[in-house]
Amino acid sequence: MVQLHVKRGDESQFLFNTTVDATLETVIQQITAIYNGRLKVDRVCSEIPELADHGITLPPNMQGLTEDQIEELNLKDEWESKCVPSGGPVFKKDEVGRRNGHAPNAKMKEVLMKTVEEAKALISKKQVQANICVTPEMIKEALDQLRGAVMIVYPMGLPPHDPIRMEFEEREDLTGTQASLQVITEDECQLWWAAKEMQRGKKLQDYIGKNEKTKLVVKIQRKGQGAPAREPLVTEEQQKQMMMHYYRRQEELKKLEDANDDSYMDSEWSDRQALKKQFQGLTNIKWGPR
Repeated sequence: MVQLHVKRGDESQFLFNTTVDATLETVIQQITAIYNGRLKVDRVCSEIPELADHGITLPPNMQGLTEDQIEELNLKDEWESKCVPSGGPVFKKDEVGRRNGHAPNAKMKEVLMKTVEEAKALISKKQVQANICVTPEMIKEALDQLRGAVMIVYPMGLPPHDPIRMEFEEREDLTGTQASLQVITEDECQLWWAAKEMQRGKKLQDYIGKNEKTKLVVKIQRKGQGAPAREPLVTEEQQKQMMMHYYRRQEELKKLEDANDDSYMDSEWSDRQALKKQFQGLTNIKWGPR
């Protein structure tokens, strides 16, 4: 299997296994699906702590309003009585005014937060260091775990306008958000290797040969952004090792220099005639007026 270390810019994303016979269309499709799937898991994981702390999302026309404004406009959240967390709610006001403040109890909150940590671990960038490849099945497993935890805490489901439910149902609207800048669709995705764009219509072996044990770093890029920066000749870890070696070498040379220092010969204690001079009263002799 060929192992691709997928990066965006200088930041590692994940490892991906394929074969030299794979077409670039297939590779790009699979890498894009995993890349965007990891972003989806991250978005859900960032929303669930808010759900655990402050309950479901208010309807869009009530978000950001004060209690007085809501009362004055005679607005009512029809989902508040339908979407009640298991074990009953614990009120914790959302100062931002985005959620209704009826949060799950401590036990249910623990279920949500524990699942978030497990899902994050599945798609973590640390998997690169552990030499574990991320697969579409792992993305699906992470999303299924999150969906299951939400269903345990909210058996009646979440409101249709809640961003977590929208993510699960593929209805998320990222327009105008920072998250939209991270997503790369399959059509606009490009793969770069060794400062060359890997063209669709070709196979992986057209670029790297037929060795199935090849490992290489590829960069995912949005079409029209130009060529990404080339990989440095020396990695950050290698640079650290080189600096440590240089420092240790400098310390060793310094110790050797100190060991060869003969300036101690000018010291009083190193004078072999010091004892004789002391008996003869020749120490502490000064010339000139006192």
